[in-house]
Amino acid sequence: MRNAKLLCLPILALLLSACGVNPVTGKKEIQFVSEAQEIKIGEQNYAPTKQSEGGDFDVLPDLSAYINEVGQKLAAVSDRELPYEFVVLNNPVPNAWALPGGKIAVNVGLLSELKNEAELAAVLGHEIVHAAARHGAKAQERGTLMQVGLAAASIGAAISDVDSTVANLAVQGAGLGAQMIQQKYGRDQELESDEYGMKYMKAAGYDVQGAITLQETFVRLSQQGGAKGQSWLEGLFASHPPSEERVAKNKETAARLGAGGDLGQERYQARLQPFRKIEPAYDKFEEAMTAARKKEYTKAESLVQEAIKIEPREGRFHEFLGEMKLAQKKPEEALPHYQKAIDLNSDYFGSYLGAGVAQYQTGNKARAEEWLTKSVELLPTAPAAYYLGTISRDRGDRAKAMEYFRAAAGSQSQIGQRAAAEFVRMDLPQNPGNYVATQGQLDPQGRVVVVIQNRAPAPLTGIQVTPVLVDASGRIVQQGQPVVFRSAVQPGQQAVAQTGISSIAQAQLPYLRFRVDGARVAE
Repeated sequence: MRNAKLLCLPILALLLSACGVNPVTGKKEIQFVSEAQEIKIGEQNYAPTKQSEGGDFDVLPDLSAYINEVGQKLAAVSDRELPYEFVVLNNPVPNAWALPGGKIAVNVGLLSELKNEAELAAVLGHEIVHAAARHGAKAQERGTLMQVGLAAASIGAAISDVDSTVANLAVQGAGLGAQMIQQKYGRDQELESDEYGMKYMKAAGYDVQGAITLQETFVRLSQQGGAKGQSWLEGLFASHPPSEERVAKNKETAARLGAGGDLGQERYQARLQPFRKIEPAYDKFEEAMTAARKKEYTKAESLVQEAIKIEPREGRFHEFLGEMKLAQKKPEEALPHYQKAIDLNSDYFGSYLGAGVAQYQTGNKARAEEWLTKSVELLPTAPAAYYLGTISRDRGDRAKAMEYFRAAAGSQSQIGQRAAAEFVRMDLPQNPGNYVATQGQLDPQGRVVVVIQNRAPAPLTGIQVTPVLVDASGRIVQQGQPVVFRSAVQPGQQAVAQTGISSIAQAQLPYLRFRVDGARVAE
């Protein structure tokens, strides 16, 4: 009990030292993540998160300039000065998100649904509050508190464990961009972002009725069925759930703030007009993706070609033509499409990834490595790591291959499983004990049996273990005959075999070990 109290002391000290004031609400709260760390998390994750969410909508750079113009107008009257950035992403799913440090993005699919600049200001103001009020940072801090609590619960936890958790937080958070934008905000955070976002709207000269009509539209769309309703559910509503309560609260806030202000309807429609002209191309593209998922490739290709006629500058259309050729096992035909996509947009990972896979499948490993490496620089992915690992393995660079396979194995995808199997295949000869757990037991007749478990992500066979007896210091004093498991043992599966040891003193059983001498991946 005394030890437990002592263990709690560093945590209490940590909590007391981490108290701060929320820059938006003025309320006291626990703050482990400093402002510098928030900004660093945002800066480290902004580029890769934009890549994973479709990349910049670079066909119309003026559109991003307009969104940034409105966003900066709101940021100037916000409660917190941060290096705010606002960008439009090439993603049809209606969504908007914010990373810590003020890095904000809006999908082009959301912009097409808004009616005026005031509604746009409501979206951006809401996201500004998520950043300014530290909502993303708080999610990181909650994770830290859980880790600290677990450390305290473990006998022998030390102050250094707690310090390590906090010190590494920025590094850990830097790899969580995609997870952070998908997190579902709590009710209080959503209401808080609505309220203060409307205050920013009012201060910037906008009519706060835009926030009410926006939420009313969201509630209606959340109840809508079909593909469009599903798109909203998978996008904005997954992290920003609408509700009648939010509509009612917005009306209360609007009553307090007073009437008047700019809706900016004509201005918004004028600035969005260039996109409206090419929007049919993106509608065709969505139809093409739906057809391709059904393996209706002829129909899908025809739709993409129609889209290209409307908007020939869009690299994603050409990339998708390459993807369909790859899906049909026609890598040679895929390459010109990927090259065209790269020519149109040299800053999107997907085209390099597809081109690298196509080059690999045609046998041009040097070119494949070049393009796959470029894709990883823009956004590390499991497929790129897997193929780079394969290329490194084939040229005899074992260390590099294992590094790539280990990275790819972190994915839960099918290719991640393949990478895990390749990693095990390469590592198994040197470290079989890392993948096979062993335990000695007595059967009903008092004979010693060995129980093994396959902890590898692939089936193993030819598992050989040797019983050894150790002394109190762990030194081997006696060794038995090897035991071989010739049948394949599936991942997670156990197997039992006799050791040939007919009896052993009960006092010696704790000193019986089983050394794993070898194993191989079952083909």
